[in-house]
Amino acid sequence: MSVPPPPPVFYVDPDNPAAQEAARLDTQGRADDAALLRRIATRPTAKWLTGDEDSVRDEVDEFLAEANLAGQTPVLVAHNVPDRNCGREGSGGASSAAEYHRWIREFAAGVDGRPVIVILEPGAVPDAVDGCPRDVSGRLALLRDAVDVLESTDSARVYLDAGHPAWIRDVGALAAALRKAGAAEADGFALNVANFVSTDENVRYGHQISDKLGGKTRFVIDTSRNGNGPYPAATVGRAPSWCNPPGRALGAEPTAAPGADRVDALLWVKYPGESDSDCRPGEPESGEWWPEYALGLARGAR
Repeated sequence: MSVPPPPPVFYVDPDNPAAQEAARLDTQGRADDAALLRRIATRPTAKWLTGDEDSVRDEVDEFLAEANLAGQTPVLVAHNVPDRNCGREGSGGASSAAEYHRWIREFAAGVDGRPVIVILEPGAVPDAVDGCPRDVSGRLALLRDAVDVLESTDSARVYLDAGHPAWIRDVGALAAALRKAGAAEADGFALNVANFVSTDENVRYGHQISDKLGGKTRFVIDTSRNGNGPYPAATVGRAPSWCNPPGRALGAEPTAAPGADRVDALLWVKYPGESDSDCRPGEPESGEWWPEYALGLARGAR
């Protein structure tokens, strides 16, 4: 009887903002804060690719080469589908379906037969269920093509993003959209990317989606910031509570052996300490490193 291979060890990029900030704090004599930030710096996190790269093929190739040298499995996020934000934070994404077709093929070319986990297009399927963009069928067809292209590398494990339990309540509609987007050809779906919903609630929600897809589809959960669950109100000040809510905490550490039915992994997909957006005065723009927020997440962790 063959022994199954051990679960992968996810890649920790040593050149990460938390590590850099911890080193700076050490020079200032702030050893306690530096130690807190190393709770982020030493954990594996995902790298987001958004179409801003000069060559996405080179970007993927370089990151996977570094992970391969470390003997670890990297996590990438493809986030460049046209109209990816549906007006929430500007349009964003590729300018056309043709541009996205080219981009995702360049992305896949950079994989070059090396192991990688790809979280495919956060928000794209739930937005389609909500009726955004106007050409919903075109959006889902683009995602199905992206799944096929990435799976053709024979080394990428692809998880279609499916939002989180507080977003799409009609699980049947969500499962139908995932099916049209290529869920059967993908390795599964992803939940809670960049959100704060508890792991237990995501597991229950994931099982409901998986059941609608036939009961065997697996999934991963982003636990990077869900240690205290979501903010208890819809807004913080005049801004939505999904955007840099106070009092949140790091969640369970990334693992490829979570021990929950149909859950392939707990991942840190959103980088803890990167701003969601400049939703309130003085907050950094989307994606900018925010040391104070990162420290708050680390202090709140159990």
